[in-house]
Amino acid sequence: MENDGFGPDFAVTGMTWSAFRPSDDRCEYSYLIPSNMFAVVVLGYVQEIFSELDIVADPKSILAEAKRLQAEIQEGIETYAYTTNQKGEKIYAFEVDGLGHARIMDDPNVPSLLAAPYLGYCSIEDEIYQATRRTIFSPENPYYYEGTKAKGLGSPHTFYRYIWPIGLVIQGLTTTDKAEKKAILDQLVACDGGTGVMHESFHVDDPTLFSREWFSWANMMFCELVLDYLDIR
Repeated sequence: MENDGFGPDFAVTGMTWSAFRPSDDRCEYSYLIPSNMFAVVVLGYVQEIFSELDIVADPKSILAEAKRLQAEIQEGIETYAYTTNQKGEKIYAFEVDGLGHARIMDDPNVPSLLAAPYLGYCSIEDEIYQATRRTIFSPENPYYYEGTKAKGLGSPHTFYRYIWPIGLVIQGLTTTDKAEKKAILDQLVACDGGTGVMHESFHVDDPTLFSREWFSWANMMFCELVLDYLDIR
């Protein structure tokens, strides 16, 4: 990476810096918003743990540091993470650099913008999240694909017009619409390529074209959506 390993230019924002995305692809801009959202949630868990358990010599210092860092990252998100879509709606960017540049997209790997309510960062009904969600499932996201057999989120990590079952599952887990959940489950079953299992990705026009013959993460996520649909999750 350029700049002695620090990548593209960036400003200090209070958020955590990233070189690579959960997909292992290189970040275009150095502040990956989904990862920072997840950090805010996890730091809340840290505070909960260390406020109840006396498992280290000085839990109060860890508690204070977790609280400080959580507030700093959240302030960075609120200050730098927003952009506008083509309709002029306020949305979350996927990546920013703190210098005014923002990347509008999402990736099916988790954490993702789509997964923000699933991770516990915001509610499904949150207006900015809903505007972001609509943008993710539109041509404005260069990795949203629609075909004759399926539609959903793809990734720069896999082939053009290949979408990820994990992304479809997260779509189902972040809606309150039972009909949408069922439609996604039906689509996943119909698009297993005749193998009876989920894959990393598959072609939106031909599900027999897929990556990873066996992908346990996608299989388990499918099971989670089934449980969610049956209200026993």
